[in-house]
Amino acid sequence: MATSHYGRFSRYLHWGMAALLAWQFATTGARVLAADSALDEFLWSTHRSMGALLLLLVVIRVLWALVDRANRPPAVSRAATLGHLALYALMVIVPSLALLRQFGSGRAFSPFGIPLMSGFEGESIEWMTAAGSLFHGVLGWTLLALIVGHIGMVLWHRRAGDQDVLGRMVVRRPVGGSPSG
Repeated sequence: MATSHYGRFSRYLHWGMAALLAWQFATTGARVLAADSALDEFLWSTHRSMGALLLLLVVIRVLWALVDRANRPPAVSRAATLGHLALYALMVIVPSLALLRQFGSGRAFSPFGIPLMSGFEGESIEWMTAAGSLFHGVLGWTLLALIVGHIGMVLWHRRAGDQDVLGRMVVRRPVGGSPSG
């Protein structure tokens, strides 16, 4: 019999990444709507490091999904499967483009003080910076649109009463017991 909800580690990854993605979009929103403000300076200073953390978490999440695939609830539909694949793809592509642009710029990058790129002297690598500049933002906004659609579909399924897909990703507390895992 198929399981009806995701395990604890999957739920922690999901909600942790949801919080970090919300933070990333808040940093970008402040950058667009309140440029050069104290809020913008504070939030934007975290954008790159949090993006690197998100990329690491999505890689862990994909690997965990492959390892734990027998213990996951079945997909609701083919459309849901395709939507999740698009979300995962963009969660990898968007920060990867930022890293490509960062490397191409020749500037060092040390998220959370961990040296990831040492940087280099000389001219930047134009194709890397151009690709990152051209696609990182537009695909980031596309990711936000997919996330809004994802949330909308969760709420739609819950309201329609056909399947409580939100219940798959929240802590389940048995009556009189502790959370299951």
